Formats: sequence, structure tokens, C-alpha cells
Amino acid sequence: MAEYSSDILPLWTSFTSWKPILVVEYKTRTMKATDISSFATNQLSLLNNELQAELAETQLLTSTHAPVVLQRAGLALLNLAVNSQRTGLGGKTLLELGIDPAVGGGELHEHGFRVGDICAVAEQPKGAEKKKERESKEKQGVEGVVTKVQKEAITVALDKEEVDIPGGKLWLVKLANDVTYKRLNLTMTKLQKMQPSEHSQLTQVLFGQTSPTPLAEEDLKKEIHWNDPSLNDSQKEAIRFTLASREVSLIHGPPGTGKTHTLIELILQLLARDQRILVCGPSNISVDNIVERLSSHKGIPMVRLGHPARLLPAVLNHSLEVLTKTSDAADIVRDIRAEMDAKQASIRKTRTGRERRGIYTEIRELRKEYRQREGRVVQELLRTSKVVLSTLHGAGSFHLKNEHFDVVIVDEASQALEAQCWIPIVMVGAVGKLVLAGDHLQLPPTIKSGNVKGSKSEKGAKDPKKKAEKKSKSSEEASDGMEKLSIAGDEPLTQGNLNNNSPSSSSSSSSSLETTLFDRLLTLHGPAIKRMLTTQYRMHERIMTFPSASLYDSRLQAAEPVRARLLKDLPYPVTETDDTREPLVFWDTQGGDFPEKIEDDDVAGPSSSAGGGGGGGKKKAATLLSESKINENEALLVAYHVGNLIQAGLRPEDIAVITPYNGQLALLSGLLKEKFRGVELGSVDGFQGREKEAVVVSLVRSNAEGEVGFLGERRRLNGWFFFFLFSFNVFFSFPLSSPPLRRFFVVVSSCLLALHLLFFLRFFFFYLSARSSFI
Repeated sequence: MAEYSSDILPLWTSFTSWKPILVVEYKTRTMKATDISSFATNQLSLLNNELQAELAETQLLTSTHAPVVLQRAGLALLNLAVNSQRTGLGGKTLLELGIDPAVGGGELHEHGFRVGDICAVAEQPKGAEKKKERESKEKQGVEGVVTKVQKEAITVALDKEEVDIPGGKLWLVKLANDVTYKRLNLTMTKLQKMQPSEHSQLTQVLFGQTSPTPLAEEDLKKEIHWNDPSLNDSQKEAIRFTLASREVSLIHGPPGTGKTHTLIELILQLLARDQRILVCGPSNISVDNIVERLSSHKGIPMVRLGHPARLLPAVLNHSLEVLTKTSDAADIVRDIRAEMDAKQASIRKTRTGRERRGIYTEIRELRKEYRQREGRVVQELLRTSKVVLSTLHGAGSFHLKNEHFDVVIVDEASQALEAQCWIPIVMVGAVGKLVLAGDHLQLPPTIKSGNVKGSKSEKGAKDPKKKAEKKSKSSEEASDGMEKLSIAGDEPLTQGNLNNNSPSSSSSSSSSLETTLFDRLLTLHGPAIKRMLTTQYRMHERIMTFPSASLYDSRLQAAEPVRARLLKDLPYPVTETDDTREPLVFWDTQGGDFPEKIEDDDVAGPSSSAGGGGGGGKKKAATLLSESKINENEALLVAYHVGNLIQAGLRPEDIAVITPYNGQLALLSGLLKEKFRGVELGSVDGFQGREKEAVVVSLVRSNAEGEVGFLGERRRLNGWFFFFLFSFNVFFSFPLSSPPLRRFFVVVSSCLLALHLLFFLRFFFFYLSARSSFI
């Protein structure tokens, strides 16, 4: 521990005692009732701005950069070949792509493709080809949706029914996802056009036009038979409160507090009351986590809509795609699917266009019959399912438009756009109650447009390319919006403490897409509609103390099994070393030779010809990667410590290395991927929700000016602390000099927030110095 650690303890005490002032100020703020039509109109404007920003950014990147540069930025994959081609759900053609054996095969290059991403498959341009020739090949490609991502292959569901895939090398490039925005627009348009008589009790409560029904004392005291005896008191209280709530309830679950565990028990309790449940999340992973846990309880009639993000047996056995093949009614589609697969396989063997056209005609007829038969199977499966699980986007599927649910549960609600959360409320047949689970003190949804108000943000958006360029230059400066966030305690929902919201008041309350439904409801109705989980099961008490005190009003408590657990205490042999006997290691590189660099050196050099070039070289690469910083010496230090951990006995698969910059990620990948197979690498935001025994964080920034860019965002710091430091044991490499205080004002939005952020980040460094093994 640093020698001066005792000197800063008075400052630390001052900080923690100062924090509740903000909590009290928050609790005095209320939001007036919102006019529903005005809200929907504002959301439509915001969503349109976001779509235009995404389209402009994608167009700018793909039209001005060589494929090899796009691959380095995680937006493309090169040197691909078709591994297999088959028929998927809905008669879609599924194309599995892997590295072409002609270039060695093996694992895919580091990339940013996720399940659900919109992409294009096309013939890969040659290095000598001109821009026009390249664009011509891209137009001849086919668009699709990523349905499966593996280390050595990626599967795409193609949009076209008749596909003639080139025989040479292929490349995959990410496109703007306008499909998601179309469904969001449909949802908001439907909400906008609703007449007041069509507004359900739930909808009126969600907009503050009426107050939540007060909880009856007898409902809170009802005896409950718990399925899981290991539930702690805060988890039981959250479930009891949610069961008693009539319209809406929030479950505030900081990472590590067993939020998913709590939701599983809640679902079981709802099933025992013969209620039908729709479970949603913003991502496939958030939904699949619940499917895995729920599947261990036998006999629950459930179905998972959409394509699972992880093809584990627990997910597959309940996915709609598998059930349509294995259920009692599946025989009526099995034969026709096999015939379609055979026809698909025969296309590549044809020699003439006439033969191909004949086969395509047969496939069209088969596909029509297939969809009719499959529709009947799907309808029967849904009718008999008591639990339906889907992404928020998938809840807008036509399969659910006539379905009725007693309860909708949205997990990770604080990471979803509010418009997304309205899809399962507006687009399905009917909904009785809404349960939102998440942590509003973590990262909000990623917003590219950077708008504040829908009506104003359209100004100056006439040139989307300029807007996209401006956005890329300012991408490090993230809006925080922390003045809306609460760590206030839970209060009982009674008539006395309900907000007196007047339906006559009209305001478009959600002025930014970063304002989530979780945020807005908490501001609208206060902590009376929320219950917080307070016991965490992932991390050492010393790691927990700072975020608990600074963000959660010191309410978090470490569970006994993990309170003092270290790497040396893992259930397999690990040698006791300086790293394995400490829960938190802080490497201070101040004064060392660890300068950051902008990754614009040789990005599109000689190797670009192999990857499908186009000209432009360094200048174009710098445009795309201008904000992707690297720190070479820091990367070497990270590799050194990963080696030390593995030498001490830690398994590579129990280690994660994360960084906020794509350039640093590529650099670390080159140093670690071959030498330490099994170590997981990724970007900071992309690792949310993951758990590892040891996490090494490379923050890259080190400069004389002390600039930290978007690293100063308060919720981002909290997200890193929790999603990665909430592993049972943590090795934390934090090579970043503590910057001058004046530099923090770059990322703040108000004087109060500036002071808040100043204290948070400054004391974060103080805490690391005081409580970690200081090297």
C-alpha cells in the first residue's frame, strides 16, 4: 500500500459524507405527467436523427476506406469462404462463412460483429482494383443478418431468396441496422396515434397520467413458498414487492447482486399464480442467460423466439427453430425442409443459368408451402407456452401480435432505449404489468447522433457526412446525464408518498435517447416503485468499498464466501505470489515511458493489398482510426502480467484483458492470442455482463496534458468497476496518470455534475492508491 494512503483518508471520508447531499437533492425533483402523443412524436424525431447518423457514418466509412482498414476497425472480415449453405427458420438461406483454406484457415480476425447485425456478403475486391470496380462488386453482394458468431465461423441469414454466391474469396462488411429503427418507428407511430380511450391503466401510469395503485398491506404480508431457499432478504423483498405491485415495479440490481437469480424466482412465483409471462432483454445474451437458468426447472412450457446468441443446449432445446423441428407437429415441415436443403445444395453444381432458374422456381414453390406449414406449427407452440422469451426487438414479431400476457419482464432495462421497451407493451395483444430490472447507474444505451432534443437536433443535419465526421471526432466525449440518476433508498408505496401528478400537465419528458424508461419512471414516481438488491456475490470486499460508497450510498454488502476470497484461494492449485495474494493491483505509470499514440502508423500499408485494398493508405486509415489510441509499452506490461498470472497457475480461460480502444485491442491481440490461447480479449463496453476470475484493464491514456476523453464518464467508470472488478478476484492494471482537475470539465454538462464527476474520478485514484497493492 502506498505510504501516503493514510493522508488521503480524511479526503475519502469527506467525499463519502458529501455524497448524500446529491441524493437528497434528487429526491426533491419530480417530473410532470407527459402527453403521450407529444412523447411519441419527440421519440420519432430522435430515432430518425439516430438512424441518419448511423447511416451517414456507415456510408462514410465504407465508401472512403479500404477493406483492410475496415477489418482493423472491426467493421469487416476478409478472406472468407462458404463452409456450408442450408435452410433456416422461415425458409431463410443460412450461409456459414469461415477463413478461406487457401490463406490458412483458422480463427476469424478480431471483429465487432454480433448476433442481429445487418451485413453484406460480397466478392472480395482485389488490391489493384479501382474504387468504381470495388463499388460494383459491393452492389452485386447480398445483405443479411448475423445469426451466429463463433471463433472460426460466422453465420448469416440472407435476405434474398435466390442467391448466387461467387466462388472466390468473400468479405463481410457491417451495414447500418435500419431494420431495428423500422420496428421502433412502427411502435412509436402506433403509440402516437392511440386515442385516450385506448390507453391502458399501465400506459397511463408509465406516463404519469395516473399514480401506481397503492400496495395493499395484506399483499405484502402474504406467505410465499420460496422455490430457492438461498435467496437473501433483499431478493425476497424485491420479489414480494413485485408480486404485490399492480402496474409497474423496478428491480435495481447492481452487478453481482443476483438479479438474474431473482428474476428466475419471480418467474416461478408468477407461474404458480397461473400467469403468462413475456421475458425480454435488449440483447440476445441478456435473454439467453434467463433461458439457461430457467431451463434447469423441468416442466416449464416455454419458447425462445429469435436466434440464440450462444448455441448452448439449454438455449437450443427451447428455441423456436429447434422446437419447430422436434415437436410433435414438426413432421409436417421436416420433409419439405429436407427437400429445400437438397435443392439449395444442388445450385452450386449447376453449369447454366437455365438450370439455376429452374431450381429457384422449385425452391420458391417449396418455400411458400413451407411457410404455411411452419406458421401452423409456430402458432400451436406459442399457444401452449406459459413463458415466451425474446429480445425487445423480437417482441414486435407478427407471431405475438395477438398474444396476451399478464406480465412483461424486461431485463437489463437500463441498457435499452425507451422506445425498445415499448415494443412488448404496444405491439403484442395485451399486457397487464411491467417489471423492469437493471441498474441505471451503469452505462446507458450507446447513442451516435449526440442529439439533445428531437425538434432541435434536425437543424444542421442536412449534410449527414459532415455530421458523421463531426461525430467521429467527438466520439470520446460521452454525455453522462448523471443529474437524473438516483441511489436513494427504497420506500414503501403508499397513498401518502405517491407523487401528485396532474394529467393535464403536458411535457415531452424524454429529451434524449439516453434517458431510459428505467430512468424516467424513477424520476416520475420516485423510489417508491423500486427495490434494490444489496448483497453482492462476486468480489472481494476491498474492491467493493469504493463503488458502493460513491454510487450506492454504502448499501452494498459482500456475501461471506467472497468477502475475503483471493486468486490463491481458487478451487484449483494457484501459487501464492504478489499478484495472487492481492485483490486489487494498481500499476501507476506516471513518470514512466508509457506515451499514448494515435493509431495511424502503417494501418493500411503493404498488407492492404492482401486484404482487398483500394488506395488512400495512411490518410484514410487515420480518418477511421483517428480516435483509436494505442500504448505500446503498456501493452507489453499487460502481456507480462498475464504471463505471470498463468505461470502462477491461473487458467487462461479465467483471464480477461479489456481496453476501451480498438487500436489497443488489436495490439494486445497480436501479443496474447497465440501465446496465451484461452485468454479472452475485448472492448470495455462489449464485455458487459461477463465474469472472469482475473481481469486486466488497459486504459491506454497517458499524456502530458492529462486528457482522458470519454474515460471520464462517471457511469462508464462504474461499469468497468462493476462488470470487470466484480469478478471474484481481480488483477487491475490501471496505467493512467492522475490528470489535472481542470481537464475534467471537458466531459461534464453542468456545474453540479462537474463537481460530482471531479470528486468521483479524483477519489477513484485516491482510493486505488490507498486500498490497492501499489506498484
